[in-house]
Amino acid sequence: MRLPDLETAGIEGVVADPDRLGTLVPALAGVTVVCWLLGSANDSPDVHGPRLRSLMEHLVDTPVRGLVYEAAGTADAAQLAEGAAIVREASQTWHMPVEIVDADPAAHEAWREAMTAAVEQLLSP
Repeated sequence: MRLPDLETAGIEGVVADPDRLGTLVPALAGVTVVCWLLGSANDSPDVHGPRLRSLMEHLVDTPVRGLVYEAAGTADAAQLAEGAAIVREASQTWHMPVEIVDADPAAHEAWREAMTAAVEQLLSP
């Protein structure tokens, strides 16, 4: 588990099951940006489809200011494209700020820079 690494970097992470949004929703209180970093979730296709859509619908009624979606990784390319489409649709429907990052997570430094820039974009006034 990499939660201690996140905390060392000053990032508050949470352990939750993306296939069971009920484990994630309680952690949303006080969250500014959600990073949906599941581009390599090969065994959970719903996290790029129905689960993601449900999360986006739920975020409308929270103080979350934006979402970063990881649209690259080892998951099926069609699933990642579906996820990106869901995120774009939610953004248009509810005027929710989103960033879609398609940097390859295997290129760690470029991926980290792209993710950092996405979060910073959502946090900028």
